[in-house]
Amino acid sequence: MADKKLKVAFIGTGIMGAPIAGHIMDAGYDVTVYNRTRAKADALVARGARWADTPAEAAADADAVFTMVGFPTDVEELYLSGEGLLTCAKEGAYLIDLTTSSPELARDIAEAAETMGKHAFDCPVTGGEAGAQAGTLTLIVGATEADIAPVRELLEAFSSKIFCFGGPGKGQAAKLANQVSLAASMVGMADALSFAQQCDLDLALTREMILGGTGASGAMQQLAPKSLDGDWRPGFMVKHFLKDLGLALQAAEEKEIALPGADTAFTLYDMLEAIGGGDLGTQAITLLYQEESEAVAAGLDWSLYTSAHEHDEECGCGHDHGHDHECGCGHEHGHDHECCGGHGHGHDGSCGCGHDHGESE
Repeated sequence: MADKKLKVAFIGTGIMGAPIAGHIMDAGYDVTVYNRTRAKADALVARGARWADTPAEAAADADAVFTMVGFPTDVEELYLSGEGLLTCAKEGAYLIDLTTSSPELARDIAEAAETMGKHAFDCPVTGGEAGAQAGTLTLIVGATEADIAPVRELLEAFSSKIFCFGGPGKGQAAKLANQVSLAASMVGMADALSFAQQCDLDLALTREMILGGTGASGAMQQLAPKSLDGDWRPGFMVKHFLKDLGLALQAAEEKEIALPGADTAFTLYDMLEAIGGGDLGTQAITLLYQEESEAVAAGLDWSLYTSAHEHDEECGCGHDHGHDHECGCGHEHGHDHECCGGHGHGHDGSCGCGHDHGESE
């Protein structure tokens, strides 16, 4: 049995964090919550969670502190600022970051925590909103089995699989490997559906056929149906996926590794974010292949792209996106736009495109 005497703090009750915190409560734990936008924690408070006015207040008496925020800059401020969790959490507390963030930052936090008599490990998750709601997430841990033993049953309250990669930052690196694989799958899904559409094929039947063969992917299984239904609501937001790809590409650049699939996906998602799609679900990549009217109906605006990017940029993906108003998909969007390449994949996880990706919680 899990030790229900453990007191838990949960910081970041957004799309993913709220259902995770709910499962922890369902398992019988005493939970205190904090979120920058209080309304997103109201349902948890109504169910019995305690509200804290600051992260420091939430963590003060907690045995385990979970964080689920948007970007590495948020993680850094939350843990390492003057009144951050490393300072405010009690001695012996477990600090568990569920955010997909920088491996280097995760190592820095873990090392600092140990010197202060606390335990911190990176634990990014995969499984999306559906997995969070079902309590079946896969946890990707930058620690050993022995390291997580005191809180393993707590972790099991919202997961179906736990993979331990042995050391600080390795959970983040493994999660980025997952995102690199997903990136290529998302582009493959979008390419396949566009090709089938241009060949006048039944798209639902084509998807079913692909899932029966070697072209199958999680993207085709889980996200293609949303795309075919015109459902762009986020299970995982474009702006957060763009952040993850930026982190992976930056790490690859440091190791002098080429990731052409991830690079192409970054280019396309950067374009999608630039035209107003940052808060849509990742399946909205297929809108880049559609007529402009469909993009407009989804709230996108190609003119935003031309106002934010130089006309002489090239995307580096090998396709011609030039001044004939095409994005490489063969459809006329009615605006002179090119695919944006050459952006930095900054250490802070930002996409380098100069756009504000907003609050994640």
